[in-house]
Amino acid sequence: MAVIDLSQPSLWISLLSIAFNPTFWNIAAQQEYRTHWITRLFDGDKYRGCYALAATIFVLGLVRDALFKTALLSQPSWDALDAAPVHLVAAVLVGAGLTFVVSSTFMLGITGTFLGDYFGILMKQRVTGFPFNVLENPMYVGSTMSFLGTSLWYAKPAGVLVTAYVWFVYSVALQFEGPFTTMIYSKHATSSTSSSSSPASSQKSSQQRKKKL
Repeated sequence: MAVIDLSQPSLWISLLSIAFNPTFWNIAAQQEYRTHWITRLFDGDKYRGCYALAATIFVLGLVRDALFKTALLSQPSWDALDAAPVHLVAAVLVGAGLTFVVSSTFMLGITGTFLGDYFGILMKQRVTGFPFNVLENPMYVGSTMSFLGTSLWYAKPAGVLVTAYVWFVYSVALQFEGPFTTMIYSKHATSSTSSSSSPASSQKSSQQRKKKL
């Protein structure tokens, strides 16, 4: 008997959902940066706009996870994976994955986690504490670990294949997110440098020094 049933529609629906989510948030956020279309929907309030995008991404994640579980349960199990040592590995993967995701969110905050940079809500400094001192992209790694752990827990080879697909999708998303985010902060740094060296800024600094004297 085949260990992966490609005829199940739920499998393909799950794959589409996994690909849709990062595609959606990358397009939506980059368009927000260029046109402020989400901010305009909230009367120019970039924080409300960012929170709305965050809620949308969160709900899409819940839908994705539900579709993934539905797809898993419709797939054949493999007896070789239905063993206590595998279940232990699965539990460790899920636990560690959730730790990376939750701790990342805690360190970054809502706006830092959910693309606040694209709204002009920039981090004041680079986050270097756990889990960012262990992994460069802990949220994506943690999410992938959770997918793999869940697949092993249910002894589903199809889930392991989907996990590889998840990592591929995240890797592609990072090729867009990484350079774009770097560009945002580079422009901000250049703008800040220009402002601080402008005549007006120099005059203001001179006035402040005189006041101190």
